[in-house]
Amino acid sequence: MLTGELRSKIDGVWNAFWAGGIANPLEVIEQITYLLFMRGLDEAHTREENKANRLGKPMERRIFPEGKDGLGKGNGVAYEDMRWSKLKNKDPATMFELVSEHVFPFLRNMAEAGTAHADHMKGARFTIPTPALLAKVVDLLADIPMEDRDTKGDLYEYMLGKIASAGQNGQFRTPRHIIALMVEMMAPGPKDVIVDPACGTCGFLVAAGEYLRENHPKLFHDVASRDHFNEEMFHGFDFDGTMLRIGSMNMTLHGVDNPDIRYKDSLAQEHSGDEGRYSLVLANPPFAGSLDYETTAKDLLAVIKSKKTELLFMALFIKLLKPGGRAAVIVPDGVLFGSSTAHREIRRMLVEDHRLDGIVKLPSGVFRPYAGVSTAIVFFTKTNSGGTDQVWFYDLQADGFSLDDKRNPLLPENKIGAKAKLSDEEHAKNNLPDIATRWKVRGADERKRPRTAQSFCVPKAEITAAAYDLSINRYKEVVHETTTHRAPKDIIAELKALEQEIGHGLAELEAML
Repeated sequence: MLTGELRSKIDGVWNAFWAGGIANPLEVIEQITYLLFMRGLDEAHTREENKANRLGKPMERRIFPEGKDGLGKGNGVAYEDMRWSKLKNKDPATMFELVSEHVFPFLRNMAEAGTAHADHMKGARFTIPTPALLAKVVDLLADIPMEDRDTKGDLYEYMLGKIASAGQNGQFRTPRHIIALMVEMMAPGPKDVIVDPACGTCGFLVAAGEYLRENHPKLFHDVASRDHFNEEMFHGFDFDGTMLRIGSMNMTLHGVDNPDIRYKDSLAQEHSGDEGRYSLVLANPPFAGSLDYETTAKDLLAVIKSKKTELLFMALFIKLLKPGGRAAVIVPDGVLFGSSTAHREIRRMLVEDHRLDGIVKLPSGVFRPYAGVSTAIVFFTKTNSGGTDQVWFYDLQADGFSLDDKRNPLLPENKIGAKAKLSDEEHAKNNLPDIATRWKVRGADERKRPRTAQSFCVPKAEITAAAYDLSINRYKEVVHETTTHRAPKDIIAELKALEQEIGHGLAELEAML
């Protein structure tokens, strides 16, 4: 958890960026990302130096070369002077000159270092406008104990949260408590290979990594498992360079050394190298209407004949999974009940060709303030041989926050999220723990629950008969208040008794007068 003092410092730097003319929150985070990367490079170089000194051998991997860069006045600047540990002690003017004219060219040209994050730095631009602001940001980052994975991860998450609070580019940020719920329900294991084909800031991948650290700590005791975690487990695609930089840094700060975060237009590029490669898909892709056939990947059109991005993404999820692989993905409501041939076909595939496990209906306010669209989470397993028996439905009505544009918490912080222990009264404000609990017994007790309950199961045959309609309202039953019908003679008797009471009352009133 971040301290209040640290949050205040971050807020102060944020306000300084705005005052300096940088109003786009993505640009603010991008500039801070570069500085964090510079610090990380210096720390990695220091580790290599210490290792070489311990072993009495030359350094195996020099991040900062010997000599000078040959840029600027004279013979250039020594690479040694570009290291964070040296830069942070310079006066603001000197620091500004070094970073803008020497460090950033170095970052852009170091892609051959071999990590995905170094490759994303090829487009790095330095836009901090003044030496004073640069010095202020460097001082902030210098105060943060970066050896503490939780602290630096929380720092980055706090900054990313400002994207949503600023109301700009919010499509890149799924609420973290919703992500955590989906990961909790999927329960990733040490051997999983996880992909988000529209990864943005890598929120799903980060949450999956944190789940594994908490629930499978022994995976880090084994070299093969640890290497799998750092290099083979996490994969994210995006076609926005800023998102790739921010997302890969988010993974790095959360302790994943070399994730596969790469440029890819998931709906336009073929997927020959990725088809059937992954055991778990976690995603909330942007749904932007329709694409032209000419710009759509032919292997996706072979699965579903449609120009609708939401249907093409569903086809993509199926294609990326290996048999037995699972998916938890957010879709707009139209996917569940759309009447076009393509809509019905994608639902038929989920129910008949694979195993549709569950649908969680989300309230429309979950993605406010930047979107009010109605959505749902779809859970399925790729089998290529069917297997749908009963489909589990849950009507999520409260997620712990108000469903208006303000999204204020309705409960204390320890009562928010899927792991909170709540009373019945608190459940009315946060359904997430109930979802996680009932999901685990969807093949047992949940099958006995009535259709009037918040969650229930529907047999495959009923869904097939309904043209594969997956809208919860199609199957949910509403409790109607019953009216008691009385015999006419009882009503007449009550009226006569009332008439008598009124007569007695009038007589008493006349006597008083």
